[in-house]
Amino acid sequence: MTTYAEGVSDGIHHAVLRDMAWLIVTPDLVTLGDYPGRPTRSALGLAEEQYKWLDTLLPRVQALDGKLTTRMGHYHERLWQLLLDNAPNTRLLANNLRITQRRNTLGELDMLYRTRTTPAPVHLEVAIKFYLGLPDGPGEPTSQSRWIGPGGLDSLALKCGHLLHHQLPLSRTAPAKAAMAHWLTPRDIAESATLSARLTQRLAMPGVLFYPWHVALPPPTGATAEHRRGWWCYQHAWPSVAERYSTSLQIAWLEKPHWLAPPMLDAFGPAQAQMADVMAQINRYGPQQVMLYDPQEEENCREESCQENSGQERPLTRLMVVPDDWPRQVPLPPKRRG
Repeated sequence: MTTYAEGVSDGIHHAVLRDMAWLIVTPDLVTLGDYPGRPTRSALGLAEEQYKWLDTLLPRVQALDGKLTTRMGHYHERLWQLLLDNAPNTRLLANNLRITQRRNTLGELDMLYRTRTTPAPVHLEVAIKFYLGLPDGPGEPTSQSRWIGPGGLDSLALKCGHLLHHQLPLSRTAPAKAAMAHWLTPRDIAESATLSARLTQRLAMPGVLFYPWHVALPPPTGATAEHRRGWWCYQHAWPSVAERYSTSLQIAWLEKPHWLAPPMLDAFGPAQAQMADVMAQINRYGPQQVMLYDPQEEENCREESCQENSGQERPLTRLMVVPDDWPRQVPLPPKRRG
């Protein structure tokens, strides 16, 4: 029987294809204003056949082996480009479309695509984010400013503010309309009436919100009910975390850019030995993400109350382990507008 972890079949072996499978099924972290979220599986034409369809992408993905960046943002964008350019119901028109005015760069549109049935373009901004919640910090407990990146340079509040006030509105400007016109056929423009009359703007912002292990913290304002969750702990707290599990606990270190899909089961090893290597990475590079898998927990689930789901969803936990002096800086909240 096929087993899944966070919606990714264990029948998918290639790391990039696993990340794409994760991307297809992972919800957005937040809802932002009136902007629609990520394209649905139905809109992509992948409602039921996504895993079979991913197999057809293997040659394209293998051709990229060794050429993909380890930078999370760029890697995530490349996955979306592959997805939109190859999904049954979408066609990628342009990506990283630079918008200029009098030789000044105003910004870029991440992606411009259309569907088979609708000629009007869709402007899609994408961001992959992994934020850790601070028990004490700027604003109320639900403040987006309390959710910061592992490096302490970014926050959910800053990212949402930039998206809401700059990146998404950019495609409604006159220079953007002129730039987009070059990527539509005359027929598309004619059927769309005017270029931006039916322009749709979307935001895809998957990722994980890591809640503090040692204290309760509510979700941030705007968080979707179904967002991916994990935990974070300090280095010194790891033994206490491990005590929550059986002695058969296994872990897998997630190496960038593959912070998306859970790894294959053969990537997991005994927690004590694996964590020693992870701690060395933390001492050198800062916060590190691991996956926890307790075979005893899975066995207990089968025996007690999970017969219906037995073999369907493997119980895994995401954990970000941070240095004991983390964070060394906390981003300031965005300035109020108006």
